[in-house]
Amino acid sequence: MTRKAHILLIDDNPAENLILSGLIRKVDSIDIELHYCRTMDSAIAFLLSGEPVSMVLLDNLVHPRGDFRETVPALRHQGFIGPIGVISSSPGDPYFQSLEEYGADFRIDKSEIDATAIEFILGEYLPD
Repeated sequence: MTRKAHILLIDDNPAENLILSGLIRKVDSIDIELHYCRTMDSAIAFLLSGEPVSMVLLDNLVHPRGDFRETVPALRHQGFIGPIGVISSSPGDPYFQSLEEYGADFRIDKSEIDATAIEFILGEYLPD
């Protein structure tokens, strides 16, 4: 039986949803359902709706809320306890060194996201 994962993508750029959707279709070891929210308000409403969410992938900058130092605590404040990964085109910036202090579990460069990376992340952060 194939494992099931529900990923919530939070990104104010709809093109990122299309890109990630295409990459997810290439993952065959895990049945992934991708949910997409363009704003933090809609993401919080989605989390509160009771829909299953295994993991959150969060763009580092979601306007107007700011970077992960504001958005990750907002998700944790709503009670989300699953893994949160921060996606950025510049994950080497010094402030990413404090990622865990804000409640995020990992960061990944947008250019490094592919089907193999998605499988690896899900294998690392989701229980069997």
